Amino acid sequence: MNSRLNPASAVNAGSGIGAVSTISAADLAQVNAEFGHDAPALVAWALGLNKTAIVTTNFRPFEAVILHLVTRVQPDVPVVWMDNGYNTEATYRYADEVTRLLGLNLRIYLPRRTRAHREALEGPVPGLDDPRHAAFTEEVKLEPFARALRETAPQVWFTALRATDSAVRAQMEPVSINPDGLIKVAPLLHWSSKDLHQYCETHGLPNNFDYVDPTKGEAQRECGLHIAH
Repeated sequence: MNSRLNPASAVNAGSGIGAVSTISAADLAQVNAEFGHDAPALVAWALGLNKTAIVTTNFRPFEAVILHLVTRVQPDVPVVWMDNGYNTEATYRYADEVTRLLGLNLRIYLPRRTRAHREALEGPVPGLDDPRHAAFTEEVKLEPFARALRETAPQVWFTALRATDSAVRAQMEPVSINPDGLIKVAPLLHWSSKDLHQYCETHGLPNNFDYVDPTKGEAQRECGLHIAH
């Protein structure tokens, strides 16, 4: 595949990039080289594959950017939110505001136990050095995500992860095939906070900085979701 890719021609390829089972390292390298620093083009390419897609969100700061980028191309794309039950009030208000503004097809996945139920039996969130923290993360984030994957059965997964989030993410590519066999697309991987802020300003998108993720505890710590998936 030596010709330049574009969001239309790449879709019409009968094999290779258009087929997850046969996508090659060379295909991925070319997509990343040509679209890896062009988020709108990368989103158009991925949705142009005509495969079942989802976009995940946690409504952390600047999440409106990925949601706007994807839904302006495919308005009805399922938006999967693993609501761990520990979000701030501001985060819940932000989630409602963005959902209304963009008309999101929001799918909320909750832990099988409520926060009140879990805390009545086990107390507050365990610390990072507590051996129970891994089980907590599994219960409130990883299991709901695995359930979401089973129920939505996506072939393409959009995520807002960024290289500056952690050392693990700094080693990732904008497009990859994850362990589940999904085409994992991170259009904002190379974006800075300044880029994200400017996008919000340009498109009149709200933002929220009152956000806490109890499964991570620290800003650049991985919860495990993007390692397992």
